Amino acid sequence: MKVFVTGATGFVGAALVADLLASGHQFLGLARSDEAARQVTAAGGVAHRGDLRDVESLVAGAEAADGVIHTGFIHDFSRFADMCEVDARAIEAMGRALAPSGKPLVVAASVAFVANGRLATEADGGPAPSEAYPRRTEQAAASVCAIGGHASVVRLAPSVHGRGDHGFVPMLISIARQKGFSAFIEDGSNRWAAISRPDAASLFRLALERSVAGATYHGVAEQGVTFRDIAVAIGKGLGLPVRSLTKEDAASHFGWFTGFASADCPASSDWTQAQLGWAPRGTTLLSDLSAPHYFGT
Repeated sequence: MKVFVTGATGFVGAALVADLLASGHQFLGLARSDEAARQVTAAGGVAHRGDLRDVESLVAGAEAADGVIHTGFIHDFSRFADMCEVDARAIEAMGRALAPSGKPLVVAASVAFVANGRLATEADGGPAPSEAYPRRTEQAAASVCAIGGHASVVRLAPSVHGRGDHGFVPMLISIARQKGFSAFIEDGSNRWAAISRPDAASLFRLALERSVAGATYHGVAEQGVTFRDIAVAIGKGLGLPVRSLTKEDAASHFGWFTGFASADCPASSDWTQAQLGWAPRGTTLLSDLSAPHYFGT
């Protein structure tokens, strides 16, 4: 298949396109700059110039491919609501372009906030957009299915980890460096699901090859790692003390990230593994955090 990939030069996307090529596929990679285009070409793909805000470029990329995997997202958390709207419009535009042909569209979402406080499964509906979490990725994918399109969702764990990670765990590391200590909230028993970067990449490919329209898959290898254990590993990696914070103190320590730091979002991928024949084999989050690459040493 020729696959159009948004986010092809990102942390997950770069691993995904390597996995696609190793499995005999070709890819077009969305590139908004000359440097991104060079990276796509160097990775073995064809650069497709455009931007997530440029709907015409997205439609052209989708129409030129046999399927689309949408892992791109503009990580500007100072304008998170606006970026969530950009994401939804991109999904809807590509979905409309693909719908008449029945070609598959796979979109990246998150298991965070799906079932806070209990084990989330693929049968759970996505979180309703709110002021606190305005992302409507899953609703956009559902709208594609409603017009006869073939869209499915891969919900990723809050931590997709590995060398080159610039997601949530590095944000926690940065906060710990700034504050002089690593922290968790109250007893730190809230949990984050986790998955290694290579496992996430192979899941997206399998979702494209074998997905059912309207299906939701979970990119989860570890159902739940306690936030306390994550904070302890960060403290050890940085050589900093580890402290418990009250809910009141957590807001000043974590800032806008407090909602994620306090989230209890364990998740299962049993159904995903059975449906797609996917078996995560990557390293664990805590094992990765024992490696020096997370701490720049």
